Amino acid sequence: MTARPLVAVAPRWEERKAPAHFADTLAPFEGSAHDFVNSLTSFGAMPVTVPMTEDEDLVNGYVDLCAGLAIPGGPDVNPRLWGDDRPYDAALLCDCRDRLELALIKKFRAAHKPIFTTCRGTQILNVAYGGTLDMAIERRTPRPGTALWRHTGILSTPAHPVEVVPGTLLARCLGGVGLVQANSSHHCSVLELGDGLVQSAQATDGIPEAIEDPAEKFVLGVQWHPECTWRTVETDALLWRAFVGACR
Repeated sequence: MTARPLVAVAPRWEERKAPAHFADTLAPFEGSAHDFVNSLTSFGAMPVTVPMTEDEDLVNGYVDLCAGLAIPGGPDVNPRLWGDDRPYDAALLCDCRDRLELALIKKFRAAHKPIFTTCRGTQILNVAYGGTLDMAIERRTPRPGTALWRHTGILSTPAHPVEVVPGTLLARCLGGVGLVQANSSHHCSVLELGDGLVQSAQATDGIPEAIEDPAEKFVLGVQWHPECTWRTVETDALLWRAFVGACR
């Protein structure tokens, strides 16, 4: 087991309501989705779920301990983080995840260790670099001559094609493949790129699908969920293999 690189995984966080007959409140659920951690273990990593904490020394300890960072999907990122003060449904947000993941990205980036993100993780990655998000892509104008793909609620099968920019880290991870199939389950996406990031893929309707930091060895975020489809979509398996390889 010592040959397996340790990978820090940002936790999911869910509030729980006690049954009506229960006198006490229930603690929030904190943990990791099985498909996400199983993707890491299947390709040779040892996932380590980071606790929901604002203790900087504890976060530093995980950065020192782990070879890389993986951030999964989840709730929306709070628009206030990039100065958008318009009303937004608080039920769609998770501020404690925002704070922890921003701290983890900052510190793993400073340590020049690999970072891989999916869906919401990619959105918070862009925000961590100073970028902004489109919080309602269903209202977005598609690329000329196309219609918007369905981008929500499709996890177990491909939803649409994604064009990969040649010469990028993503392209190298995929062995030079220029067009892949991806699932899709999101209503937010990258809008303005963060400082130093480049867009390395987009859906054929123009929605951003991948970002990366060319100044780092491995900082890559994809908008889809390769943890759900790597067994049937070879290019998704290549993503996990490349990330774990970079951590190793």
